[in-house]
Amino acid sequence: MPEGVGSDPRRRTSPGRWKVLGVPQGMLFYQVKCIVEDPGWHGPTFEGGHRLFLGRAGAAQVRLNGRVFLTDATTIWLTRPGDELASSHPHGDGDVYSCLELAPQVLAERPDTEEWLHRRGWWGSVDGRLDLEHRMLVAHCQRGIDQFEVAERLHRFLGRLLSRTPLGVGEPGAEIERAIGRRPATLAAHRRLADRAREVLVASDFRIGLTEVAEQVGCSPHHLSRVFQRVTGDSLTAYRNRLRVRSVLTVLADGDGPPLGEVAVAHGFADQAHLTRVVREQVGHPPARLRRLFAAHDAGPA
Repeated sequence: MPEGVGSDPRRRTSPGRWKVLGVPQGMLFYQVKCIVEDPGWHGPTFEGGHRLFLGRAGAAQVRLNGRVFLTDATTIWLTRPGDELASSHPHGDGDVYSCLELAPQVLAERPDTEEWLHRRGWWGSVDGRLDLEHRMLVAHCQRGIDQFEVAERLHRFLGRLLSRTPLGVGEPGAEIERAIGRRPATLAAHRRLADRAREVLVASDFRIGLTEVAEQVGCSPHHLSRVFQRVTGDSLTAYRNRLRVRSVLTVLADGDGPPLGEVAVAHGFADQAHLTRVVREQVGHPPARLRRLFAAHDAGPA
């Protein structure tokens, strides 16, 4: 195994519980649940290889090459050798992410290598269907599949990731900067407001109202809605639904869980039919089928 890939990931992650999911040739795939006593900044460290991070639950702050952004269950980011990376957990521990480390020859063999390496550190978000594929991969690795299948699934996932994830997001806020002009103070204030709203929604039980979110971030619902859309490209409702569906997928992946009606209530849906409609819109399958897919040991990608 090449240097930097396959060694102990605890030396390169936030303090926490970690579990190796697969070690196919030239790759290391693992998950981390952060357990921290100090909510402040950890690091910085300098990356020794290429790492792809995929958020699964909770929230944290990451400082990548001097730029700070909020990570949550919708976030993906890539680091390259030499990148400076630090993290903090202002909301406490418990955030979960998957990490895929890639050896240089794995990237060199791909026809889309330049798309991976076109800038020094990038981040963005994945859609619901790609997130489902990621979670299915984790679930099957946890239940036990051989390294041949792990490798094939990971290569397939990487290809779809590049074809469906908008790159060029290594400079967060580029869209709002173009929209309002280069006014750094305004841009920074709007980013902070949007991130604070995201933090409130991540920490909520999903039954919180828009007015309550606005009160907690100190502005009117109208102003918050307008700024959030401008900064993130999503409405608050769309972002909240993405978070809710991610949380529902975590419940469904755990195996025998509560009835779907209880899952709907716990996540703030009007009823089970509403839950089914929103989940199907985002990932292409209703919750009942997803529960069966997660439980099926030999199921292929959804």
